[in-house]
Amino acid sequence: MDTLLLILGFLCVIVGVFGSFLPVLPGPSISWIGLAVLYFTNAVPANYWILGITLLITIVISVLDYVIPAKGTKKFGGSSYGIWGTNIGLIVGILTPIPFGFIIGPFVGAFLGELLYDSKNHNRALKAAVGSFAGFLASSFMKFVVCMMYLGLFLAIVWQYRSAIF
Repeated sequence: MDTLLLILGFLCVIVGVFGSFLPVLPGPSISWIGLAVLYFTNAVPANYWILGITLLITIVISVLDYVIPAKGTKKFGGSSYGIWGTNIGLIVGILTPIPFGFIIGPFVGAFLGELLYDSKNHNRALKAAVGSFAGFLASSFMKFVVCMMYLGLFLAIVWQYRSAIF
């Protein structure tokens, strides 16, 4: 049973790493579940400090994942229309079956939102859309770093208790 839980936990952590780039999968959350599954094994004693701290990090990262693209739009001169366009574009981009819709959606949404705000200023709209894209990249990088830290933590715990697990 421990081997099955170990494999399941490892698969969750790996899927979480891929999920850090694919908005359809909540990467840090899946990686955290992989860590939690590791502690369900008989070989690894429960460490509520590690689980609690990593859960808190996961919650903060999940909230920031929705805030950062909108903040990127605002930082690059976007209005509230651009911010709403970014958020709506993200949802539409995830739900549409086009390749890379999760990247194209916020960009187009911010651009269209800014054009609704000021239809004559195309440069401002493009700048806000670039800010949305930069925010998406920053958010994805942040999630990737956290998921890689969870992978490292998972492997360190497995290494520490390798004699009991294997």
